[in-house]
This record gives sequence, structure tokens and C-alpha cells, in this order.
Amino acid sequence: MAISPTFEIEDEFSDPVAGVDEAGRGPWAGPVVAAAVILDRGNTPGGLRDSKTLTEKRRRELAAALWKSSRIGVGVASVEEIDTMNILRASLLAMERAVANLPVAPAIALVDGNIKPKVACPAYTVVKGDAKSMSIAAASIIAKTTRDRMMLELARDYPNYQWQSNKGYAAPAHRAALDEYGVTPHHRRSFAPIHKMLYEASSTSLLSRNR
Repeated sequence: MAISPTFEIEDEFSDPVAGVDEAGRGPWAGPVVAAAVILDRGNTPGGLRDSKTLTEKRRRELAAALWKSSRIGVGVASVEEIDTMNILRASLLAMERAVANLPVAPAIALVDGNIKPKVACPAYTVVKGDAKSMSIAAASIIAKTTRDRMMLELARDYPNYQWQSNKGYAAPAHRAALDEYGVTPHHRRSFAPIHKMLYEASSTSLLSRNR
């Protein structure tokens, strides 16, 4: 049974409190997206919880309600930034951008995980925060639905990879498309499986030229 997040952690701090979370650390393709959310406690959508425990339909419904009732900032780190600085640092960068993009400055940032991004306000990490904190749960929903929408847009340009359903993760259809069509500009070349494919393709090409 899923744990329901509460405002217990938020109650330890002065308002406004921003929950911060990211989506997309594991996929082979696409950006990493973070969200910072300051909830209106008097107008908080019911059923907020870790985005991973919700259906896609329910995530979209809650995201729509959150955009209407909450103050939200979104930050994105591109595939190029992921490949340049590594996925952990890119995730922190996306979080920093999300907090900076809030329409008001938070007094405190509650960050999912155990590593603090460099933000202008005090930050506190909360391991499994999306299951404990309402604000972080809200941020997880906004980050996930925002990234899903971006992957849907990319899927229109690259339909063979089926990113509309696998969101860039290593699903069988995605793997099969990589084998048949190769690596796109939206793949994370620093990730070992993609790097291996590029290396093997380069080696094969070199052997062919030397024959």
C-alpha cells in the first residue's frame, strides 16, 4: 500500500516552502526535467502522492489542477548538458533552474533525494521525499508530466523509437529501433549502452573503409 504524503515536514518551516523533484534520470533519451512547487494549502488537489504510484491519466489530472492552484517553476537540462557534466550534475542543474523559475522566492526548498542543489534559499534533502512530503509529491507530478509531454513531442519527429509510450527508457521497442535506425541527436551518448552502440558503429565503419 502506498504511503500518503503529508504536510508534516513543511510544518517545520516558515512559508513559502517549495518542494523540488526531478524526472528522467534513467532514460537513454531525452532531457532531465525538474519542478519546484509551492502549494496553496487551502486549495491543494486531493490524492497527491509520488508520481510513480499514479496512472498516467491521474498524473495529468493532478498536474492540471496543480498548474491552476500552485506556484510552479520548471527547469530542464538538455541531453548535451547531461553528456557534458553527467546525469547527476545535470539533474541538480535542472532543480536549480526550477527553483530560480518560481514566480516567488521560497523560504525553504525541500529536495527529494540526498544531494542538495545550489539554490538561493536554504535547502533540505528528504530521502523518498515524494512519498513523505506533499510539496515534493506535487513537484514529482509536475516534473514527470512535463517531461512526458516533451517526449511525446520528440516522438512525432522520431516515431520509430516509440517515445510516446516508453518515454526514452530502455523498452524492447526502443532497443529494437536503436538496432535498426541508430542513435538520434536526442540520445544520451554518455550512457554506456548508447556509447557502446556508437563505438561499435564507428569500429564497423572503420573496418569497412580499410578493406
